[in-house]
Amino acid sequence: MNNKVVYTPGPTNVRENVRLARVQQATNPDIDNDFFHFYKNTCDKIASILNTKNDVYILSGEGILGLEAACASLTEKGDRVLVIDNGIFGNGFADFVTMYGGEAVYFSSDYTKDININELKCFLEKDNDFKYATIVHCDTPTGVLNNLREICPILKSHGILTVVDSVAAMMGENIDVDEWRIDVALGGSQKSISAPPGLTIVSVSEDAKKSMISRKSKIVGFYCNLLIWVDYYTNKSFPYTMPINDILGLDKAIDNIIEEGVKNVLERHEKIAIAIRNAIKDYGLELFLDKGYSNTVTAVKIPEEIGALKLTNYMLEKYNTLIATSLGQYIDKILRIGHMGENARLENIVYVLNIIDRSLSELGFKSNGRLVDLFNNYYK
Repeated sequence: MNNKVVYTPGPTNVRENVRLARVQQATNPDIDNDFFHFYKNTCDKIASILNTKNDVYILSGEGILGLEAACASLTEKGDRVLVIDNGIFGNGFADFVTMYGGEAVYFSSDYTKDININELKCFLEKDNDFKYATIVHCDTPTGVLNNLREICPILKSHGILTVVDSVAAMMGENIDVDEWRIDVALGGSQKSISAPPGLTIVSVSEDAKKSMISRKSKIVGFYCNLLIWVDYYTNKSFPYTMPINDILGLDKAIDNIIEEGVKNVLERHEKIAIAIRNAIKDYGLELFLDKGYSNTVTAVKIPEEIGALKLTNYMLEKYNTLIATSLGQYIDKILRIGHMGENARLENIVYVLNIIDRSLSELGFKSNGRLVDLFNNYYK
């Protein structure tokens, strides 16, 4: 493979010190007590960023593992589960719910907006008999950001456990697990954390654990059973052999965030996101969303006469630059700019905006100016 410029909404660019951490000589993670301490310390650092006292685990598997594990561990046959749906991944939670015997009940909303809090309140006043609810923090295919600060406490007030997919938001958007009453928070190594793909991050509340422990039926399967992690540190025994080199890299990526300062990281994401959104509109393109913008992904409508797939293919073939369209019904309609993690740095975004600008111009789009110049008007 040649060295493509990759600017996708995950996997993101990985800093050199993270790559070097992964190639260290590794010990045997099954029997070396030093590694148990190292692993627990990494989990504790993540917990501090997530603002939680809940247990945090690192699982061996890409972020989707966490989504399935949460549903597998909580769902029993016949359980009613509220699937809050205003995006492709939000909708997709139902597949995991039904896979494990649950009944998925949708609260569906317009995909161009974040969840309307008042409408959700009205819905729950009429029907709140749910074991848990699923919600996506930032739905990656469109970049919509949902207000967990308000949504999760409302759900908990009705006795509903909260399962949050924060894979595309975690470390790029603020998340306060304990204050917002999130029972299961899920993240992935390859997005705003900027480590290689392959690891899931999960925090589990005491309420969620009690629900899993008090099940009438056993959790189906092993790998997706979150209870196998409960006593790992006390017993100094992992459920399976941990991918130690991946975890070494993740630990270094977390250190990068802590050293920069979590507040500074979040401000960096916000500053770039705002400048991009304004520049895109001034340039003459439309944003997909009407409201509910995330600071990690911007979805841009591409004119039908050009098409998002034609544009991304052109950028790859002519400029060796890999940028993503979207998924499902939006695959040829939306270009996604993934300004998350190491991608959310000025030197990276300027290059990519130039490539997008040149490519659109060469494909016949008439803009209102140079995209980078318009970006610079707002990046201050």
